[in-house]
Parts: sequence; C-alpha cells; structure tokens
Amino acid sequence: MSALGDRVKIARKGMGIDINVAVQHILNCGGVGSCHGGSVDGAYQWIHQISQKTGSGISYDTSNPYMACSSESDQGICKGQDWSCTPENVARTCSTFPPSGFCGAITSYPNATISEYGSIEGADNMAKEILARGPISCGIDAGGILKYTGGVVSTPGEGVDHVVSVVGWGTEGDKQYWMVRNSWGEYWGEMGYVRVEKGNNALSLEEQCTWAVPGSFTGGFLETSTNTRCYEDGTNCGSK
Repeated sequence: MSALGDRVKIARKGMGIDINVAVQHILNCGGVGSCHGGSVDGAYQWIHQISQKTGSGISYDTSNPYMACSSESDQGICKGQDWSCTPENVARTCSTFPPSGFCGAITSYPNATISEYGSIEGADNMAKEILARGPISCGIDAGGILKYTGGVVSTPGEGVDHVVSVVGWGTEGDKQYWMVRNSWGEYWGEMGYVRVEKGNNALSLEEQCTWAVPGSFTGGFLETSTNTRCYEDGTNCGSK
C-alpha cells in the first residue's frame, strides 16, 4: 500500500496533501490475507476487483486507521473486537472523543482505485518498472534484516515471508543496491530503509514483485499562487 500511495503522489505531481490508503480496510474486508500472512499481489488484485465492481476503491487511513488487527487476532486490543467488513469498518467518522461521542459509517468516502496491476521478477524488469511508473512492492526474506542497522545486505534469501516497497537503486563502491522502504518504523535500519544488493536476488527480493497503476482517487485542495485554493482539476476556486 505504501508503493501505491507513492504512485498516487507521482500522479498528482507531488502536489497536495499526502494520500495514505487504509491497510486496515484490506484486513477487514479483503479476504486476501491477515495479520498472519497473505500473498504479494493479493491486495492489488482485491482493490482492482472492487474498483471495477463498485467504482470505489480502498479508503484512506484518515477514515480507517491501522490497528494491526484482523478477525483471527487474539492479542492485545484485537481480542473480542469486531473486525468484520461492516460499513463502519470500511470508513468512519467520529463526532468527538469517547465516551461522549459516537462513530458512524461514511457511505461515500475518500478512496483510491487501481486501473491495472501485474507481477514482475528480475532486476532489469524491476528497474524498468520503477523508472517508468514509480515504486513497486516485493517479497523479501525478513530473517536477514531482523537485526539490520545499516549498509548493503548481500545475504542470499531462503524464501519470501514479508513485503516491502522498492523505491529506487544506487551504487556503493563496486556494488549496486536497491533502496527498500520497510514498515517497521524509522528507528529501524537506515531511518526505516534497508539497502539490498541488486542483481543477485539477495534476500529473495527479485523473485516476487508487483505493481499497480492508480485509477481514480479522491483528492483535496491545492493552494495556488494567487491566495486561492482549488480542487485538483482546477474547479471550485475560491478564497482561502
């Protein structure tokens, strides 16, 4: 989902607020994985299907924050809660803080769709796709980066058990490396990133990758140089 968010930002030419899509929407409704695993391309497949079927895609995390829970979870705050695909578990808004406030479903919610998606493998194909259209998501052997603190990782992989975003590549000495964004926080690795050697399938990174092309998405206001703001299509301009 972070790679999809990057591609939405590219489509918007870097303007406007960041759009981050709701991982929790997939956990509640997708049926393509859970907190205990899934497939590399399953999330894109599901979003494409609902985009084609309903015209709406995945909600934004502002209306469905990530709780790291799915229906089979029984730890922490997850146990005993409702993680089913109800309207409120797709997108919601709340009047104020509990216990005095209430939360209710949003029937027409900000969302992002996918017009097409696909799978690729191999360093050359990965680089061509990133250069042409932006970051991709790839499977990785997370065992080799559990204690990562910095540098280029060249360890062979033993199989995919995690998914990351590959955002670009670079060179250090005589090695090329992938620039990889993980989801474990900025305290981990190189401010949340890991560099993985490029061209030899280190950490199994070059085996299972997928890409998605953003379709329609709900935008916001863009500030203009004339002290006004407009929707992204240039309509409804008015004073700030």
